[in-house]
Amino acid sequence: MVQMRPVAIAQGTAVGVEVELPRTHLVVVTTDKGFLMCGALDVALLSTKLRQREIVAGRAVGVRTIDELLAAPLESVTPAAEALGVTVGMRGSDAIARML
Repeated sequence: MVQMRPVAIAQGTAVGVEVELPRTHLVVVTTDKGFLMCGALDVALLSTKLRQREIVAGRAVGVRTIDELLAAPLESVTPAAEALGVTVGMRGSDAIARML
């Protein structure tokens, strides 16, 4: 099953997506500038081999829903996300606010 819904915060509206897969969930919250994702996101790949793309992204682990992703501290972020002020340990909702 795939669920998609608006995610409203004070700075604007992002889009949240949950995808149920066998034995796992993919969870993403995205804006026009960047996105946050569950532990399936390979931040190392984005930060090294795809660094020239300047992808703004962060990862939180142990989350299974959009709301958990917004509440969780980020475990890792890309250099492009850091340039926007998104940091490791920041709550997902605060990171999305900087991406809006």
